[in-house]
Amino acid sequence: MAQKGDLMTARSDIRVLDATIRDGGLVNNFMFSDEFINALYRTNVKAGIDYMEFGYKASKEMFDVNKFGKWKFCSEEDIRAVVGDNNSDMKISVMADVGRCDYKTDIIDKKDSVIDMVRVATYVHQMPSAIHMIEDAKEKGYEVTCNIMAISNARESDMEQALEMVGQSSADGIYIVDSYGALYPEQIRSLADKYMETAEKYGKFIGIHAHNNQQLAFANTIEATARGVSFLDATMMSMGRGAGNCAMELLIGFLKNPKYNIFPVLKFIENQMLPLKESGAVWGYDIPYLLTGRLNQHPSAAIDYTKEARTDYADFYTDLLDK
Repeated sequence: MAQKGDLMTARSDIRVLDATIRDGGLVNNFMFSDEFINALYRTNVKAGIDYMEFGYKASKEMFDVNKFGKWKFCSEEDIRAVVGDNNSDMKISVMADVGRCDYKTDIIDKKDSVIDMVRVATYVHQMPSAIHMIEDAKEKGYEVTCNIMAISNARESDMEQALEMVGQSSADGIYIVDSYGALYPEQIRSLADKYMETAEKYGKFIGIHAHNNQQLAFANTIEATARGVSFLDATMMSMGRGAGNCAMELLIGFLKNPKYNIFPVLKFIENQMLPLKESGAVWGYDIPYLLTGRLNQHPSAAIDYTKEARTDYADFYTDLLDK
């Protein structure tokens, strides 16, 4: 598959999605201040960001509302309190995890909602349930994507079947998700080509959501872009679970489309992200995340290790090898 675009031109099909609240919320249980959320919304509008993801549509039966901030649940009222009727060019997104949401009741008809896109997050073995959720959201009038998580751990035959199932569904797009930050640009290139074959066969777009365990989230994102991937996830100052994600400031600085403006992003980092870091929120590249990424393991062990402020990296590595 030929490279798409170059370093001197802007591709009109590129869309940037800010996932700071949703993935960043995994760092602080979604306990963001209203000031932070309102400032982020205004920043994204000024910066020309195409989509802003507010968080999850999680089940209030499964998750204790007293233990999480409101963006774990993304009620229509809470989103509207920030965006009103969203009289801007930026679209609003939420994520719905297979098995963790009451999508039939909590995701209302699009005509009654300010949300534009529902992203269905699934593991390969959950594909039948994911397809049901995709069709439900599509029937309600939303743009819909299927975000297939932890693909670095999936068997190739299972991935091929999953792509075929999503291809035949009503989903508008399919996301490459490097949940463990385990993949390298060469592997991303191969995956992007495979996903793009499905996209061209069924008329879908392809997106990428990268994690920074090996400091490759930005590199993997632009590698995927070169292969035709067009929906690009990023977060402010790379805030996200564990090692974090592709940094918005890096991505906006890379893209050549004049619609994107890095200045509001820098101001937001200065005024909101730095104080958030100073308050004790912990994310970003660190040795424990490198090790789980290198070994293609879920970062939960590294998250616990980091919380304990341990630095016995060699012992941690040998512990991981025994898993």
